[in-house]
Amino acid sequence: MILVNHSPKNVPRETMKNDQIYDVIVVGAGHAGIEASLAASRMGSETLMLTLNLDHIGQMSCNPAIGGIGKGHLVKEIDALGGEMARAIDDTGIQFRTLNTKKGPAVRASRAQADKARYRMRMKKVLESRSGLTLRQASVEKLLVKGGTIQGVETQIGEKFFGRTVILTTGTFLKGLIHIGSRNYSAGRAGDFAVQGLSQYLADYGFKVGRLKTGTCPRLDARTIDFSRLQIQDGDPDPIPFSFSNRSITQQQVSCHITFTNERTHELIRSAIHLSPMYSGVIRSQGPRYCPSIEDKIVRFADKSRHQIFLEPEGLDTVEIYPNGISTSLPLDIQVDFVHSIDGLERAAIMRPGYAIEYDYVEPTQLKPSLETKLIRGLYHAGQINGTTGYEEAAAQGLMAGINAALSNRAEAPLILGRDQAYIGVLIDDLVTKGTDAEPYRMFTSRAEYRLALREDNADLRLTEIGYRLGAVDQVAYDRLERKKRDIAKLLDFLNRFELNPCHETNSALLRLESAPITNKSSLAQLLRRPEVTVTDLIRFAPMLGDYAPQVASQAEIQVKYEGYLNRQADMVNRSKNMEMTRVPQTIDYGVIDGLSREVREKLSRVRPLSLGQAARIPGITPAAISLLAVYLKRNFRTS
Repeated sequence: MILVNHSPKNVPRETMKNDQIYDVIVVGAGHAGIEASLAASRMGSETLMLTLNLDHIGQMSCNPAIGGIGKGHLVKEIDALGGEMARAIDDTGIQFRTLNTKKGPAVRASRAQADKARYRMRMKKVLESRSGLTLRQASVEKLLVKGGTIQGVETQIGEKFFGRTVILTTGTFLKGLIHIGSRNYSAGRAGDFAVQGLSQYLADYGFKVGRLKTGTCPRLDARTIDFSRLQIQDGDPDPIPFSFSNRSITQQQVSCHITFTNERTHELIRSAIHLSPMYSGVIRSQGPRYCPSIEDKIVRFADKSRHQIFLEPEGLDTVEIYPNGISTSLPLDIQVDFVHSIDGLERAAIMRPGYAIEYDYVEPTQLKPSLETKLIRGLYHAGQINGTTGYEEAAAQGLMAGINAALSNRAEAPLILGRDQAYIGVLIDDLVTKGTDAEPYRMFTSRAEYRLALREDNADLRLTEIGYRLGAVDQVAYDRLERKKRDIAKLLDFLNRFELNPCHETNSALLRLESAPITNKSSLAQLLRRPEVTVTDLIRFAPMLGDYAPQVASQAEIQVKYEGYLNRQADMVNRSKNMEMTRVPQTIDYGVIDGLSREVREKLSRVRPLSLGQAARIPGITPAAISLLAVYLKRNFRTS
């Protein structure tokens, strides 16, 4: 076994070793760790979760929200595969909004404010009640490895836990360092210790370990905010649940508020920019480009006279407010000054300062598409350790790592979702093929080539059957899916068969809908293809349409309206299949392929793509190089 550090002295042997061998050990209890642990145990693996603090399971370290553009898609897919995040936010969300409602269904996204304390407590309860899952508070500092295969983990106090597979979901805790102005201190997040030894162990073993940064906003006391001067932002009047298992949201809902920075705010920040650790040179690592600090906004968008701030309640039982949009690592006195320069916040009291945090991550191109590491068999990485940012990205990776660890223990092939199957497939393929490009990875709908087919609304139709076959989805969810599929098929058949005659009554009704009259017999499906006509509008012609559930009606409407586009996208998927099905042997020596540049050979050797399609997505791999590789494979290997 490879051990980097020495075991603690004077620790009795019996206290250091546990005889039980777990199927899966999950290190970390954030959003990735939760989904990994639940998925593995749900699939029959005896699972152990180790976390630094059992009271902080599912903690929302940054904004108290789930979902958003691209992120909502991930949450729906997690739910479709049996995960917990969607059900948790449905039970604890205090404001729900559907984003991009004026755009097409491909980019519509769900977002909900969470009561973060209730979310955390609910997740802990779910984990504690899950059979086959054991929870322990411990700090893992080493891995136990023998012959290149994981054997277990060792904690800070010398306790050893043995497992057939291990999943690292360490978040921002690997050598976490918090910065506020010129001051910094070791922490995984505010109020929690960092983990010092584990990333060094990984580096010593041969993993490429890098450094990233993220940050958070100061928290404000709602009692000191003048809400009368702010814009009210209400949620949707009829909130749509995230989970396909839920029909409605019944708990209390609240309003958010909006304010803006101003020139005075910007002047204060510019005058103190040299005190920001990002601009003083103290922080050298890269933060998330699409979630910049207020310092970054002022510098990068110098032409803008103001920036929007969303004041988001952190829960029903607290006065803390999260001012989304002013993440900062400036000194506390500067934070106080610029907050007080903002309309409605002139007397706002800061309950917790904003800060930046640096942490170690492991370059994800060192992972297989199953999220198993290439260097250590049986070791999986999920979440921010892979260079991602966001609760949803972490949870999606955790779910897949948990599923694949369980499948590994059953000696079954891993679940690898294609880019045409799920945003989860896009996420993981991007990570293992392209890496992070030295900045935290965030999901957007624009990253998906087939986003019209990968909508929020059809995640269950795409993925639930897959999860059911693997044992990750229960019978109730599968039966619900089958009923939904039957109802959609029945409704589509009815829409195509039911025809209207071009009579006065029909055309008068169409004119009231601001739709052109018909001159020939027309089916309801033909009318539904009109942009201005919905299934609800058609109830006046066929009252039985009102008997179908909204989810069924919506699905049928999208399939009818976008049939042509969906068919073209299906053709695109089929054309790309040949590239994805052309397998690349993992033993191939790229150095013997004539015509490849040294750079191309190095990149192919580092990533070790599984298919010609994956090879083509590696940054810097040219079409000419792919052609040379394809010819070599055809001459020397059976590739499909």
